[in-house]
Amino acid sequence: MTEYNDDVSNIHRRYSLTLLHPSSFYHSLLFSIIVCSILVSITVFFYLDGNDFLFRLLTVLSALVVTQYIDSRLIKNKEYSKALHMSLFGNLLWLLTAIAGILSAIILSKPEISFLYVTQGMFLLASFRIGILTTVLGASLKKAWLLCFIQPLAMYMSLAPVDVWTQQLTDEVTLAIGLVFLTIASVWSVLTDKAGRPNVQSTHKLVQAYLNSMSQDNPSEIESIISKAAKESKVSTSQIRLFSKKGNSDFRFVLPDIHPGPFHPVGGSNIPYLIYKNMGSSAMVMHSVSDHSLNLPSKNEVDQYLHSLSSSSVFHQGISCTEPVTVQVNKGRVVGLAFGNTALLFLSLSPHGMEDIPNYIRKDIENYSKNRNYERVLIVDCHNAMGGEISQTDSEDLLTAAKSCLDTLITKESYALEFGYANSGSMNISSKDLADGGIGILCLKINNKKYFLGWADANNMENGVREKVVEHLSNAGYNLLEICTSDTHYTSMGVRNRNGYYHFGLITNVEQIADWYLQMAINAEKNIEQASFEILENKTDIKVMGPKIFKDYSKAVDNSLKITKAFLLGCLGFFLLTMFI
Repeated sequence: MTEYNDDVSNIHRRYSLTLLHPSSFYHSLLFSIIVCSILVSITVFFYLDGNDFLFRLLTVLSALVVTQYIDSRLIKNKEYSKALHMSLFGNLLWLLTAIAGILSAIILSKPEISFLYVTQGMFLLASFRIGILTTVLGASLKKAWLLCFIQPLAMYMSLAPVDVWTQQLTDEVTLAIGLVFLTIASVWSVLTDKAGRPNVQSTHKLVQAYLNSMSQDNPSEIESIISKAAKESKVSTSQIRLFSKKGNSDFRFVLPDIHPGPFHPVGGSNIPYLIYKNMGSSAMVMHSVSDHSLNLPSKNEVDQYLHSLSSSSVFHQGISCTEPVTVQVNKGRVVGLAFGNTALLFLSLSPHGMEDIPNYIRKDIENYSKNRNYERVLIVDCHNAMGGEISQTDSEDLLTAAKSCLDTLITKESYALEFGYANSGSMNISSKDLADGGIGILCLKINNKKYFLGWADANNMENGVREKVVEHLSNAGYNLLEICTSDTHYTSMGVRNRNGYYHFGLITNVEQIADWYLQMAINAEKNIEQASFEILENKTDIKVMGPKIFKDYSKAVDNSLKITKAFLLGCLGFFLLTMFI
């Protein structure tokens, strides 16, 4: 695995940390009420001899709900859900502290359970709030100190009798313990914010911008941060344009040397659909051999890139192409066609799957094609089955299949080209595992034989879906060569899995998918017309994210987690020490 892939994979693994909260604020509110009810019950019956339970329960819950709302008005973006999440986890920490106090009294055979542990839990809640307020909610350390006691003190004074909390909050040992926890939280906040320096000035601002883009659908902050570190680069886009001689139909294969991403709704996350729309919704926007270093960092760069496509130049044109050639070597499969001296190759390991095809495979194929007198070779990463980084064995098999395909295409005769295209625009298809471009199918009629290519505006496919669709169409007499996805990084909001998206076939039933493609194949066949083709090329100077950004962000995340682990161990050690008081 390359160092770049290590960085991207490392960041992706950390995505799961953002899912550590209830899926809605209703759940957080309910769970926080349950946690606080248990806290009140334990405190009253174990620490206060069962006095005034109902009164204390009602007053504490009232304080909880009121301070949750107050928090939401005082934090950045005034997000009620984040205030509730902070409240839930903070009060859970308080509850665990109270339980630990009871257990310590039992294990150490103490004559009575000291109310110190309830008070200590209150200080831990305040300390936890400092951490969350500064890292996630955008408060300065000074403001975090001003806000950290709003909920803890309100609940504590409702929970404890006046004489108890007066005695506890004037006790030097209790205050010293509380001050240690507050100091630990403050120092932790300062150090984690600096964890990514010098290349990431504020880790906290990066985290806040990321979370804001996810929760508010507002990418402006994170795009601003990313754009400052992005670098100017020359980006190529290749197209094969098919158009009818009568001028009734126009279709394009688009192969951009940019990569969708980095994540919805930032930068070029939805770039396949935007290109598709730019081409009059009559296109297949393929996944090129590219990676996340070629992400467009902002909407401005996306607009600039889309505008540049109008200045594409014609590299080659003609009216014929070869019949398709399919070569299978173990898991590796390559489907190819030749349009004059331009070869179009589709690479896949489906149903076994893999991550993005690495650039060394592309370079090897391109060098081989030049030795076989091809003017150019356009390589499509079909991206149609889930899997990890490609193994050395599988990459060698793909290379062998690609080279064999190129050798065979040289020997093939070219025939007059006819085509028909259909998409799902009129079928009212809507599913969370499909993006806005839906699905489409192209029918190529060559030498009186019909071949079909499928496409989905989706981020990869469930393993085996391609094979079931191919079989379904074959049973109906349609030769489906391949199905490709765009690798879009658009998602409907609220995707809660470790990938951060739904791959095609995870939500939609495979039988339904097969029926959709069959219907479109029928429609595409009806639209067949004689065609000409053009090979279009475009180069534009534009900012891309580059690999260094991922290295810097990965380092910042790793350093922050190392600091957090060290402080958690230190905090836990100090907490256990207080058990002997």
